[in-house]
Amino acid sequence: MKIAIPDLISNSYFPAIAAVHLGFFREEGLDVDLELVVPVERSLDALRDGSLEFLGCSAHLVVGGFPEWHGAKLLCAQAQGLYWFLVVRSDLNIARGDLTALKGLRIGAAYWVAIALRQLLAERGIDPERENIAIAPIPGAHDPGMSFGVMAAQALADGRVDGFWANGMGAELAVRRGVGTVVLDSRRDPSVPNFTMPAIVASDRLIAERPDVAAAGVRAVVKAQRALKADPDRAAAIGEKLFPKIEASIIADLVRRDAPFYDATLTPDAIDRMLSFSRNASILKREPAYDEVVATQFAPLWSA
Repeated sequence: MKIAIPDLISNSYFPAIAAVHLGFFREEGLDVDLELVVPVERSLDALRDGSLEFLGCSAHLVVGGFPEWHGAKLLCAQAQGLYWFLVVRSDLNIARGDLTALKGLRIGAAYWVAIALRQLLAERGIDPERENIAIAPIPGAHDPGMSFGVMAAQALADGRVDGFWANGMGAELAVRRGVGTVVLDSRRDPSVPNFTMPAIVASDRLIAERPDVAAAGVRAVVKAQRALKADPDRAAAIGEKLFPKIEASIIADLVRRDAPFYDATLTPDAIDRMLSFSRNASILKREPAYDEVVATQFAPLWSA
C-alpha cells in the first residue's frame, strides 16, 4: 500500500511520515510505503484510480481531484489549523502582521497554497493586482524530489523572490540564514482564519470496500501524533534517514513547536470554515454536508 504527500522535507505532513517510519502502519497490519508525489494533482489522480490508498495533504485541495467533494473524504486531521508562514526579505524591515507592506513584492507560493494567501489578503481589503503583489509558483520547486519550502528559502536567498508563503521548514531555514523575517505565522496568529488543515484523505471506494484499512490508517496516524507529542526528539532519527543534514537538524524543533496542534479531530466548525473558504475562493460551488466531506464513522478513533 502507499501513502503520498506533496512535500517531504517539511514539518507540514510529519504525522503521516512518522506513521510510516515509526512503524505504526505496520503495527496496524498495513504494509505502507511513503511516497513524495508532486504536483499534488498526480496524487489525486492515483487516489481516484485506486493505485494509492492514502493521501496526506491540505484538506481544501481535495476538490482539485474530486470536484465538488464527490468521491473522496477526510479520514482525520494530521494537525489543526492553517500551517503556512509568510516570510519576506529581512532587509525590508516589514513589521510582524503588516500585510499592507507587501505592495510591489514578488511572493513565491504553490498554486493551492497561494489560494489561501489571496483569500487572506482579500479579507483584509488588499487586492494583489491593484497593489502589484505578484503571487506565483517558484520555478523548479515542484520538480521531482524537490521540497517547496526548501526551494523557497533558497529563492529568497538568491533574490529571485522578495518573500514566500510556505511551510515551517522554509521559514526556519530563511530565518536561520538571516535572509528572511516572518511576517505572518498563520497557525499561531489568532487574527488568521483557519481556512484549511493538513489531513489524511481516502477515496470513497476504499472507505466503502475496505473500511478496516481506512480505520487502521486513522489509528496509525493518531499513534504517530501521540508519539511525537510525547517525545518530539523522535523526529530527529526520521529526519536523519530522509532529509539533508541541515534540515534533519531542524525537524525535531519544528515538530516540538507543532506538537500542541497534533489532534486528529475534524470538527463541523473547522469543516464549515474550510468549505466557506473554498466557495469564496471559487474552487467549490455547492454546499456539501459535513458527512459528505468527513468519513464520520472513524470519528471515535480520533481520540480513542
